[in-house]
Amino acid sequence: VVLLLFEVGLESTLTEMKDVAPTSGLVAIIGVVAPMLLGYGASLWLLPDEPMSLHLFIGATLCATSVGITARVLKDLDAMARPETRVILGAAVIDDVLGLIVLAVVASIAEFGDVPGVRDLSIIIGLAAGFLIGALLLGAYVMPGVFRVASKLRTQDVLAAIAIGLCLLLAGISGAAGLAPIVGAFAAGLILDEVHVRPFGRKSAHDLTEIIGPIVAVMAPIFFVRTGMMVQLGGIGTEPLILAAVLTVIAIVGKLVSGFGVRGNTADKLTVGIGMVPRGEVGLIFANVGAGIKYDGKPLIQAGVYAAIVLMVMASTVVTPPWLAQRIRKVVRKEQD
Repeated sequence: VVLLLFEVGLESTLTEMKDVAPTSGLVAIIGVVAPMLLGYGASLWLLPDEPMSLHLFIGATLCATSVGITARVLKDLDAMARPETRVILGAAVIDDVLGLIVLAVVASIAEFGDVPGVRDLSIIIGLAAGFLIGALLLGAYVMPGVFRVASKLRTQDVLAAIAIGLCLLLAGISGAAGLAPIVGAFAAGLILDEVHVRPFGRKSAHDLTEIIGPIVAVMAPIFFVRTGMMVQLGGIGTEPLILAAVLTVIAIVGKLVSGFGVRGNTADKLTVGIGMVPRGEVGLIFANVGAGIKYDGKPLIQAGVYAAIVLMVMASTVVTPPWLAQRIRKVVRKEQD
């Protein structure tokens, strides 16, 4: 899971985030707040006897957006140069950062067992934001020197070792600071860009993706299989299925409204909204974090709710590629006409 989030972080750079921040930032904020509120309300309505921490966690799970799935669809459609693509990918990255901060806050609230006071909540948010800012400063001022020294050994294996070492280091520090380790892993991927690999005679950080990719390709399926094994289909009753259906509708609607964050006619709003829909691996990771949190001696997310979340993630992920492809082709035809 740590390497998976590291790879997600490698798919984006701080430069890209800065360039699209004005428009993508608003899209991302709406895409986090709307599903969070809708998910919290739906959970409160369907699971009235469950603790507030669970309602918050279900809302937090709906915040996620899978950068990789949307990027792959757009690449296959040869639409990477379109304005919608830049907005979607920028918003998805910012969405992930905001989602991880929300996850850190909600996980800490679950540990408290109740809503923390203003002081405690400020500490939680400050810790999450401070960690990310500290990681960015580390990437900007410390790591380039480390990579320059490592490049003197002139072997590709050193680049992989330093990159994975940084990922595990920040994941460990993040966990020790009371945040989810995946926050540190994502930050590690985010801060590694072309400046770090330049001493190795390469052109961009995508070389790191090529190195990490085979490792993730071996280990990620184990995570997905394990996630599927935790879903007890035989014991799913009516309540989890209803919850899954409601969460799926909310997951789609909550991201579609994010398209209203596009200002003017710079990009097609519906295309942007559709591109933000898939939860993919990020949604499953959020669910696994919740399943690992104990509340009154029991997992915060138990079997029925876990199954509902997994079904929601599957549905939102499967529906997006054909829908997005159909919408982009329609927009292109309209422009040509």
